[in-house]
Amino acid sequence: MEILHYTEAHHDFRRRLRRFCEQEVMPHVAQWEADHSVPREIWRKMGRAGFLCPDVPPEYGGLGGDFIYSLIVAEEISRTAQTGLAANLHSDVVVPYISAFGSPELKRRYLPGCVSGDIVTAVAMTEPGAGSDLAGMQTTAVEEGGEVVLNGSKTFISNGIVCDLVIVAAKDPAMTDKHRAVSLYVVEEGTPGFKKGNRLDKMGWHSQDTAELFFTNCRIPVKNRLGEKGGGFFLMMEKLQQERLACSVGAVAAAERIVEYTVDYCKRTLVDGKPLSRSQAVQFALVEMSAEAKVARIFLEKLIADHMEKKNIVVEVSMAKYWCTDATNRLADRALALIGEFGTLEACPMVQAFRDTRVMSIFAGTNEIMKGIAAKFMGL
Repeated sequence: MEILHYTEAHHDFRRRLRRFCEQEVMPHVAQWEADHSVPREIWRKMGRAGFLCPDVPPEYGGLGGDFIYSLIVAEEISRTAQTGLAANLHSDVVVPYISAFGSPELKRRYLPGCVSGDIVTAVAMTEPGAGSDLAGMQTTAVEEGGEVVLNGSKTFISNGIVCDLVIVAAKDPAMTDKHRAVSLYVVEEGTPGFKKGNRLDKMGWHSQDTAELFFTNCRIPVKNRLGEKGGGFFLMMEKLQQERLACSVGAVAAAERIVEYTVDYCKRTLVDGKPLSRSQAVQFALVEMSAEAKVARIFLEKLIADHMEKKNIVVEVSMAKYWCTDATNRLADRALALIGEFGTLEACPMVQAFRDTRVMSIFAGTNEIMKGIAAKFMGL
């Protein structure tokens, strides 16, 4: 029995997206990896083709689709073996804050551009001294009349260079309750006092630009706040369920690609005149890898179905985020062990996969944090 039910609209969406990726993305991946960025125009092309923010309501230009569209995007983007065109980060992590908590004015101003690709978004939570501990952030937001003055810095911000719009988490220094001091604000590129730092040189995700962001007496209108003042921490907690589910989706898609490549490599690589896959030890390894990917897929699809039914799955999503990303790291490591000498060369796709999967257990809350969240909700 299928857990998720795909309609013909879903299948058509996948066919069109796969064709788009084959024509507009895959021929350029090597150059994007070398450049450590993707051209701004590819975002516009993807948006105009209808593949960004599929859940945004039609009145703002979106499809008004379900989360299965997001799953399809993650799967097809994973096949391109690049991370710079981080469509799911934009569509499923950042833009939902505007869709869910933005005022009617903010929605009208920003959502159509987010859908079309004219606006690329980022979310600025992590700070040099406050990573997974969001309540420990130091960036301040002080209201002065009808304006908010932002001061502080953020780091490890994905889409930090390319972004046109960033959602910034900042706290009111006058409030003692660190959870109720935090609010979320929308800041446009070019706002005086908002400066983008240098692109960070990372171990993996080379085509994905990651940067520091600086706010020095950065003034924005109070109406650029998302939700009520002091509600930012709770808004983040509400949306982090989908963010961590999106991370799990990306991890499972990567795991399946790793297994697919490794099985194919072992079938076509000859050792002493026989395919590597004829070795019993290799067979056992490939079966174990395939089983791990299939278990992750079933777990993921059940959570997607529950998420689409609006169920509270904080514990399960926290478990999935740590388990699926850890599994993907294990599979990438094992793939290189099976591939052998070729796995030491940059020409081997699994070398990049090994680098790119490593960060999955760190971002969106470290896997240790995920276990802590699950333990707390389990009453341990």
